Amino acid sequence: MSHDCFKDDCSEVSENLSKKSKQSMVTGNDKQASWPQLKDMEIKRRKILSRWDLPLWRILVKKSGTCLGALVRDLLIWLTLACYIGIRIQIRQPNFQPFTVDVLGGADINIIGSFLSFFLVLFVNQTNTRFLEMYGFSKACSGRIQDVAGMASTQLPTEETLTLVRHMNAAHVAGYVGVSKTYKKHNFFDHFNKEHNLLTPEEMELINPLYMDSGSATLKELVTWCQRDVGRAKKAGYIDSYEANELHSRIVSFRASMDGIYDYCDQPPHFFYIHFLCLLSIFYLPLFAINNAYAAGLGDDTHISVDLLNGIIVFLQCIFVVGLRLLGQKMIDPYGSDMEDLSVITYVETTLEICNTITSCKHK
Repeated sequence: MSHDCFKDDCSEVSENLSKKSKQSMVTGNDKQASWPQLKDMEIKRRKILSRWDLPLWRILVKKSGTCLGALVRDLLIWLTLACYIGIRIQIRQPNFQPFTVDVLGGADINIIGSFLSFFLVLFVNQTNTRFLEMYGFSKACSGRIQDVAGMASTQLPTEETLTLVRHMNAAHVAGYVGVSKTYKKHNFFDHFNKEHNLLTPEEMELINPLYMDSGSATLKELVTWCQRDVGRAKKAGYIDSYEANELHSRIVSFRASMDGIYDYCDQPPHFFYIHFLCLLSIFYLPLFAINNAYAAGLGDDTHISVDLLNGIIVFLQCIFVVGLRLLGQKMIDPYGSDMEDLSVITYVETTLEICNTITSCKHK
C-alpha cells in the first residue's frame, strides 16, 4: 500500500468518525431526557412557582423545589458537624488535658465570618440579577415573535404570513436547543416541529448540516430566513419600505435577545470566585465548629443542653454558608434540568398558541 493511499484511508476514517460523532450529538445518544420526561419536569416547575403564597407550615413540609436535598448531599455540612461532635466527645473524656483551650477557644473568627457573609450575599445577588435578566431575554423573544405575527397578519397575504411565523417559531425553539444541555433536537425541537409543522422536510434538510445541538448556527440561519421572507414580501409589493423596516426591526430584536441568552451562558461567573468561596467555607466552618465546641464548656461546666444548643448553632451556620453558595450556583444556568430553572416549554407553547390565535383571527 502506498503512502498516499494510506493517507487517504486515514482521512476517510477520520471523516467517518467525525460524522458519527456529530450524528450522535444530533440524535442524542448521550441518554438525554425524553419529551415526556421534559414535560413532567415542566409541570412540576409550574406547580413550584405557585407555592409562594403558601402558609409557613405547608412550605416547610414540601420536598421538591427546596434546599433540603442539596444540603443533605453537601459533605462540608457533615464534616463540620462531625468536627463539633468529635471535640465535645473528647472534652468529656476523664483524661482530657485542657492546656490549649484558652488558645483555641479565644480565637476570634467573627472577622472571617463577616467577610465570608459579604462575599456570599454578593455572589447570590449577582447570580439572581443574571437569572432575572435571562428570564427577561426569554420573554422578550416571545414578545418579538408575537409582534411579527401581528404585523404580518395585517400586512401580508395568509401564505406569506404563515411562512414567516413558522420560521420565527422554529428559530425560537432551535435557539433553546443550541443553548442548553437539557433541551436537544431529538427531545425538544423534533416534538414541536412534528406537532406544529414548523419546518418542511426540505427545510429540515437545509438546516441538518448545521447540527442544531452544537450552538447558535441554526438559530442564525432561521433568523436570516425570516429576514429574506420580509425581503421577498417587499419585492412582491405586499409591504412598503417602512413596513419592511418595522418587521426587520422586530426580527433583529428577537435575534439580539437570543444572543443575550447565549452571551450569558457563554460567560458564567468566574470559577475563581466560586473556588474562593468554597475555599473560605471549608476553612471557616470547621474553625467555627471548633470555637463553639470549646465555648460549650469544660469539665464540670459541661451540660448536655449547652452541647445541643451550640450544635444547633453550628448546624444553622452550615446551612447559611452552604445554602447561600448552593443558591447562587443553582441560578447560574436557568436552562438546565433543575426544578428552579426557567419554564422553557411554557414559553414556547404559549408563544405558539398566541401566534396561532393571531394568524387565525377572523375579524375583518
